[in-house]
Amino acid sequence: MKKEPKYVAFATQKGGAGKTTLTVLVASYLHYVKGYNVAVIDCDFPQHSIAQMRERDISMVEGDEYYKGMAYEQFTRLNKKAYPIIGSSPEEALADAEHIIPQGDFDYIFFDLPGTVNSKGVISTLLNVDYIFSPISADRVVMESTLDYLLALREQIAAVGKSHVKGTYLLWNMVDGREKSELYEVYEAVIQELGLTTLKTFIPDSKRFRKEQSYNHKALFRSTLFPADKSLIKGSNLEALTEELLGIIK
Repeated sequence: MKKEPKYVAFATQKGGAGKTTLTVLVASYLHYVKGYNVAVIDCDFPQHSIAQMRERDISMVEGDEYYKGMAYEQFTRLNKKAYPIIGSSPEEALADAEHIIPQGDFDYIFFDLPGTVNSKGVISTLLNVDYIFSPISADRVVMESTLDYLLALREQIAAVGKSHVKGTYLLWNMVDGREKSELYEVYEAVIQELGLTTLKTFIPDSKRFRKEQSYNHKALFRSTLFPADKSLIKGSNLEALTEELLGIIK
């Protein structure tokens, strides 16, 4: 009997908040480092950023002996293929997930959704996700937008009367400096008043999150074919974030 994979989404309606990058980083870390089997349903139509990232990654591997060697070494060491990325739409996301489940022994399926609850199919998909994580930053526009998004989702869940959602969490992303300031404490007090929960782990603001495969073969961080380079993980809080997410989802 096949296991039932957990459905997970990094969701927000504010562009540039980091949901797509976080999806890739966590999916790749779980799949290539922690040994879990994951799949990604990219339903952020029409840009399909993650599917396009996979195309760039494959193109780079096929045309570069260095990355070709990395891919071969990883495949032989792990004896597992790259995780599937399915280009979809919010309306078709759940059907595409159900279609792919028999094709692999998946532990987690990640959904990358458009940034508005008003887009057709977004709400129905989110209502069938097990866990939702919304990245936020200490910016009033981002904060208000994200809180409105989660409160609207909460109203929809209440209106429907039932959903698969077991938990929604806020995640501090692109945090300036090593430690959170008093400003974060003010925001967290508001979040607590609304009955929402913030993860303990926060993600610092760092240029490393944009490091993809390149012809100069510098250490990469964001890739659908490889995990973040060990030399760049220190100080990124990626490992801590993944462990906290696993503790919640398990």
